[in-house]
Amino acid sequence: MPSQSNVNLCSMLEIDLPIIMAPMFLVSNEKMILEALHSGITGAIPALNYRTTDDLRLAIRWIKSQSSKPFGINLIVNKSNFRYKEQLRICCEEKVDFIITSLGSPEEAIKKAHEVGIKVFCDVTDLNFALKVEQLGADAIIAVNKEAGGHAGKISFKDLLPQLVQKCSIPIISAGGVGDAKGIQRMLNLGAAGVSMGSLFIATKESPVSEEYKLACVQYGASDIVLTTKISGTPCTVINTPYVQEVGTTQNWVERFLSKNKRLKKWIKALTFIRGMKSLEKAAYGSTYKNVWCAGPSIEYVTEILPISAVVKKIREDFKA
Repeated sequence: MPSQSNVNLCSMLEIDLPIIMAPMFLVSNEKMILEALHSGITGAIPALNYRTTDDLRLAIRWIKSQSSKPFGINLIVNKSNFRYKEQLRICCEEKVDFIITSLGSPEEAIKKAHEVGIKVFCDVTDLNFALKVEQLGADAIIAVNKEAGGHAGKISFKDLLPQLVQKCSIPIISAGGVGDAKGIQRMLNLGAAGVSMGSLFIATKESPVSEEYKLACVQYGASDIVLTTKISGTPCTVINTPYVQEVGTTQNWVERFLSKNKRLKKWIKALTFIRGMKSLEKAAYGSTYKNVWCAGPSIEYVTEILPISAVVKKIREDFKA
């Protein structure tokens, strides 16, 4: 029997509810993490949310000065992240509680993190990659399903989660499509050790994004989420605003051609990523008609802008009920 069947995220990280507030590009910040910790859950911040590695180090130290509870940092571990090695070094030096790896091989991150006692949770979208990261020594798997926000998977949680629980021997954390206590319980019933939830927390008081972005999460729903390859070259979920409808959701033929060129694809992918992230940043923090807002289907559960403590309190109360 898989050993993860008796493991819960609460016991792994000494938290009250088995929830990771997912790392969200441009959204997650220190204030959000601190509120999550005070509320009895945990959370992670993308290292890419900091312009310099010194900023990353200062953020980690500030959170540690305010709380002794566990939190994590998310690292993009493929070649598009030119600062990956420096970010990993700082995470290890500052001894964050866990690292979440995305979009690449986590081998180096697992090796170096384990040397200093840091847990590593790896994003996966299928069984093949799950088995690979387990073999590399990952402490847990984050099963990113097609209901997830951001860089979503291709398989529904209904198929992905039971498959990973059956075949893998480390804890599985389900990511995608959960926005309330019933959804969390559904994942736990399927064998998950916990859940990773992101979109539910975009429209919170502590979130640094614009009021327009937050209101969009309230006003739009699951049926308004579409996949686009124009941001990073990899399918990413966004709210289907009038601007997204205007520019389309697929790369043009020139972009597709260059992305397949063996000599150029590494650089084209990196440039596409940088350009896409800049457009997301402008939309996230400012008022512009070019609204490209990243979110997942679980914005369906967002009905008003609340403090993180209130969001978690409602989940807690519904759990008890």
